[in-house]
Amino acid sequence: MCRSIKQLRSSGEAVTDEDVMAASLQFVRKVSGYRQPSRANAAAFDDAVEEVAAATSRLLQRLGARPTPTS
Repeated sequence: MCRSIKQLRSSGEAVTDEDVMAASLQFVRKVSGYRQPSRANAAAFDDAVEEVAAATSRLLQRLGARPTPTS
């Protein structure tokens, strides 16, 4: 497990979009082995972060985590 990924569901605090994106970025970095991908791989890397963030948001909503309202 990547120790720098913050647990979002049970923190007792509202989950922000920034929290979701940060956790998603750490997950993709861990899985891909890239801290910063090359230009050739940047689009695939960024797409993966977005997809993981979307899946994370859906999961947290279904589990009843409290999202922070986006203004």
